[in-house]
Amino acid sequence: MSEQTPESIGFNQLSLAPALLSQLDDIGYHSMTPVQALSLPVTLANTDAVVQASTGSGKTTAFALTLLNKLDVKNFSPQALVLCPTRELAHQVGDEIRRLAKGMANVKLLSLCGGEPARVQINSLASGAHILVGTPGRVLDHLQQQHLELNALTTLVLDEADRMLEMGFQDSLNAIVEQLPRARQTLLFSATYPDNIAALARRVTHRSVTINALQQQTRPDIEQRFYSLTTEADADVAVMALLSHHRPQNCLVFCNTKKQVNAIYDELKACKFSVLALHGELEQKDRVQAIVQFSNASARVLVATDVAARGLDIAELDLVINVAMAHDTDTHTHRIGRTGRAGHKGLAITLVTAQDDYKLRLLEDHLTAPITLMPLPELSMGKPLRANMATLQISGGKKDKLRPGDIVGALTKDNVLQATDIGRIKVASTFAFVAVNTALASQALELIANNKIKGRRFRAKRL
Repeated sequence: MSEQTPESIGFNQLSLAPALLSQLDDIGYHSMTPVQALSLPVTLANTDAVVQASTGSGKTTAFALTLLNKLDVKNFSPQALVLCPTRELAHQVGDEIRRLAKGMANVKLLSLCGGEPARVQINSLASGAHILVGTPGRVLDHLQQQHLELNALTTLVLDEADRMLEMGFQDSLNAIVEQLPRARQTLLFSATYPDNIAALARRVTHRSVTINALQQQTRPDIEQRFYSLTTEADADVAVMALLSHHRPQNCLVFCNTKKQVNAIYDELKACKFSVLALHGELEQKDRVQAIVQFSNASARVLVATDVAARGLDIAELDLVINVAMAHDTDTHTHRIGRTGRAGHKGLAITLVTAQDDYKLRLLEDHLTAPITLMPLPELSMGKPLRANMATLQISGGKKDKLRPGDIVGALTKDNVLQATDIGRIKVASTFAFVAVNTALASQALELIANNKIKGRRFRAKRL
């Protein structure tokens, strides 16, 4: 009898509620990824688990199914808490849990993240919720101000725990855990497993099972190239030369500092590149809009810091450029892992100065071949690629019962736009984003302004 691979193991072999199995089938999740096949038999048995898995491995679905499967929808006390290092990742996780819970009756999920109005969160908490997804700082604030009680909690999830510790959330995590019931299930997910993660796992879990899903994951097909840079001051010209030479459909440019992000962004923008910037000091609405536009193919290039880029959900990314070498090899691996996904070949480029020699040799120890520094291509004077799509923001969302199908119907009503002219749609609580063919953006705005959607008129603007 042949051994089953994770890709051949169906979710129907698990003890999942019928509503979850039906929803998995509806959204096209038929077989498990390695991390799901390894972790779900353990976590569905209500056992604590420490899981080493990378971004994009399917880990969110794994812990979402675990907490949803034992949810008591009649009890509106928080039963599950998911902690994430950034707002962007928390929102991405919340969206996936909502999608999986669609077939279940009346599941309420709240997002508790910093940088968002606390008063709105307090009012929502007063009405009760089943699942909370948030960042440690804001969750702790609500606990300390007694806006939140977690006496009924049955599941704690620490997602990307290594990043949370890197960002200085250790004390906040400790304070939150102290206020949780001891009789709970704890699931810890981390891409790396340094000593501080091992110590955290011992402190927050009880008789946990350790699962290493990294060994089971198919290595992405990523070509790495390293280019010699005289000084970091030349980085903007180097990035322009690489973008002009490779002409990627989309590219993520990593910088180590906000100052570097702004400098690269300003130069690319001045030279008419389709570019956006993303760093931790931007207003929340600006961060959300940047992520949505890049995800929607409304911008070709995103210049970002590591922290800000957490939670980006881009299935196919042509090129990653490291303007400066990452501080450690784990971060470097995470950066370049954004390309070469879903079976596609990826390209990752790193710019190296003389000051990077030590970090370069450390990285070389993890590679199968010696690193050879290449000369940069000449800067081309050709026109930069423009974005194919434009993103429109609509002044209605889930609270207005607005659905993606309603937006598509409004845009295709008079046959000015076809379904193929419409890209990704994201519906949030009070607003929605839709990507449309750039050439038809003005017509799309007129259609929304001049027609009712579900009997109401909504405003729209182009980002």
